[in-house]
Amino acid sequence: MATQGFLARLGGKTKQIIATVVSAGAADAGKIGALGADGRWDMSTMPLGIGANTTQAAASEAIDAGKFINFWNNAGVFSMRLADNSNGRQADGFVNSAVASGAVGTAYPLDGTNANLTGLTVGARYWLGTAGGVIAAPLDEADAGNVNKVSQGLGVAKSATELVTDDEGYVIL
Repeated sequence: MATQGFLARLGGKTKQIIATVVSAGAADAGKIGALGADGRWDMSTMPLGIGANTTQAAASEAIDAGKFINFWNNAGVFSMRLADNSNGRQADGFVNSAVASGAVGTAYPLDGTNANLTGLTVGARYWLGTAGGVIAAPLDEADAGNVNKVSQGLGVAKSATELVTDDEGYVIL
């Protein structure tokens, strides 16, 4: 898609000016902006403090798109790994794109929509499962086999692929 432009009088002559899609900062002050190919403003054109609420972290293991993650201190490095109800790793957020082990990825906080899941039932509630996944029933707190597991509600399915997440907190059973 070609970026739209406009005509302006500069130095007594009519010139075509192309709108700015990506800002270089102060050098682009006073220019007119344009939406990118995705129909959205590029983050470089937004004021400080405005934009997606995300956190960058190094992945200490491979993480697939849509998986729920746990933040942790990996030898002094702020990192993320798969959240897992079986080993005390509560969900702190999720990823929209796969992240290779050792790479830095973007994590989204709970209270957003994870649109990279499959097999959900509209209107059903989901809880943290193992390996960054979700389960359709909460853990039974009376079951001795669930001692020291994380019980954490994650949200309600909007569609077969979208989970509107909540930040309800978690309980160690």
